[in-house]
Amino acid sequence: MFNKATLKMQQLLWLLLSLSITFTVYTFNLNNWVPAFFVFFATWRYLIEKKHWPFPKLWLRLPITFAGGLAVLATYGSLFGRDASLALFAVMISLKLLETKSKRDFIIMVILGYFLTVNTLLFTQAIWVILTITLALVGLTACLIVTSHAGSTYSDAENLFTWKAQAKLAGHLLLQAVPIMLVLFVLFPRIPGPIWGIPQDAYSGMTGLSDSMEPGNISQLSLSSKIAFRAEFKSAIPPNNQLYWRGPVLWHQTGRSWHISSEKLDIPVESLETSGPATDYTITLEPHNRNWLLMLDLPTNLPANAVVKHDMQVVSKEPVRTRIRYDGRSYLHYQLGVKLSDYERTLSLQLLDDENPKTRQLAAKWVSEHKSPTDIIQAALTMFIEQPFVYTLAPPRLGREPVDDFLFNTKRGFCEHYASSFVYLMRAAGIPARIVTGYQGGELNPNGHYLIVRQSDAHAWAEVWLADQGWVRVDPTSAVSPNRIESGIASALPDSNLLPMLSRQDYPFLKKLYLNWDSINNGWNQWVLGYDQQKQLDLLKKIISDKIVWEDIGLILVLVLITLMAIISYFLLRNKAIVLDPIKKVYLQFLNKLEKTGLKKLAYEGVTDFSKRAAKKLPEQASEIVAISELFSSSQYAKQGEALIENKRTLTLLKQLVKNFKIKRLNQMQQKINDF
Repeated sequence: MFNKATLKMQQLLWLLLSLSITFTVYTFNLNNWVPAFFVFFATWRYLIEKKHWPFPKLWLRLPITFAGGLAVLATYGSLFGRDASLALFAVMISLKLLETKSKRDFIIMVILGYFLTVNTLLFTQAIWVILTITLALVGLTACLIVTSHAGSTYSDAENLFTWKAQAKLAGHLLLQAVPIMLVLFVLFPRIPGPIWGIPQDAYSGMTGLSDSMEPGNISQLSLSSKIAFRAEFKSAIPPNNQLYWRGPVLWHQTGRSWHISSEKLDIPVESLETSGPATDYTITLEPHNRNWLLMLDLPTNLPANAVVKHDMQVVSKEPVRTRIRYDGRSYLHYQLGVKLSDYERTLSLQLLDDENPKTRQLAAKWVSEHKSPTDIIQAALTMFIEQPFVYTLAPPRLGREPVDDFLFNTKRGFCEHYASSFVYLMRAAGIPARIVTGYQGGELNPNGHYLIVRQSDAHAWAEVWLADQGWVRVDPTSAVSPNRIESGIASALPDSNLLPMLSRQDYPFLKKLYLNWDSINNGWNQWVLGYDQQKQLDLLKKIISDKIVWEDIGLILVLVLITLMAIISYFLLRNKAIVLDPIKKVYLQFLNKLEKTGLKKLAYEGVTDFSKRAAKKLPEQASEIVAISELFSSSQYAKQGEALIENKRTLTLLKQLVKNFKIKRLNQMQQKINDF
């Protein structure tokens, strides 16, 4: 039997299910104790309903609420900002469950649930998140439906109280909003950048290259499988050993750290002479909260709102905090900075005094042997090849003289160890040198024919300046581990099990599934999340006119919405018939039969009054008319909570009576008698 208690439990279960889905998404973004907090109080609220436990009193709820707020403050250091505010909101919703009793309480919880669910998009707008929160929204809408109808009386109890019917109705309601949603998506004016100011902590979880480097930085970054960017080439993809994606260029050495040159330096951009064919490509760069734009060595054109520094590092004018897409053109064969300015020479030879004496002695030895710069470079690379150096993600910690300790003791390191020690050697030998950080290689996704470059592909290499040649790339990692440059990081590491699963070569079946998913996700990024101001304007120019301007979009949006609402209103007003439950539909069939005799039920006329009038006009069928009318009337005015089985019996009996009700032919004079 379906009664008031059953409805109340359904309300609660829809609410808890929906919020559970939402909190599952928040598990990836908020501290783990926040979803656990919800699970505890959701279970408590369920047991209150199931076991008929008493609701906690105010004296108990108040200290719990205060403790929840303190926990958020202790975790995030503040109650403001994206993460802290949403955590506090989630905690308060969890506690609100303990006082959710009345219809008004459930409606408030549904509205709060809508708000909490939509706010998951502040973290990510990935497809899986959209699909997941859609389920949560359907559940919340179903809860609202049950809550709104809990006090009503329905003959169609079977349809009203089934989970399937509630979910179906909720889905239909949400689907009705899709046309307007699509119109708003296509026509709502796009504003460059975020619509509102997002607090700074919204960017704290972004990963990527830093403006400095020390042993361990890049190896830690390589433990992440997050995507740094995707690259689509207009023609053939260059070989892996030529895929050097240029990022920050490091000049200043301070102890074990290296840093970029000062942003305030006014140094002319280094000269660039290119040869061979150009390589054209498109980059979809993930947000990293820094200014650098990754481009293939070496770029000759710049994206919009970007500048190039004197060392050919391309940077945007604002930090990259949203996914951006830009075109690039690079030449793989080039001469860079053939003439070295005095200031750059000073920068590229800078070393701290009295550090790493063994490394300095080795460099001095090479110089004393009258080796040329080219020979010194080769001597350093030969040392890496012939001595037992190991390329590893888990190098030992270095001592107070990090370069000495690495070159003469541990001999185990990642790319930053080799690049920094090599540049130190070159500078100690009087050869201008600098470190370039970025990414190397990438994984081909054959489904979309584009490269996926992950954080695990982060890399550091060196550039040395040679007379008549300019800046020449030298990658000391290739001397120790050629496979790293030729085939990628997974094939080069003896301890590749330290890499994230997506960066390894294990599990080919799962990898194939992932690549298929990534191609779908890439399309989502390009055509949905990447639908920016320029794409919007280009689309409207194709659809409407190539003379359309940005200011016209708002007017077009208003006109389309007015037209759409007018069409919807027309169909709603045209179809005035109310959706009836099965018992009312059967009674309507009975009325249609009576209309054939000229008997029509008036709008203001009750069921009983009409049955009396019809019985007088059709005395031979008076008993049938009265029986049908009384059965219908009793079903409509039965007490709330009538058993489902009784409603089904009523419907079955009414169907049989109406089916057997036959209008006996009257003569034409009788048919023309007016209703009295």
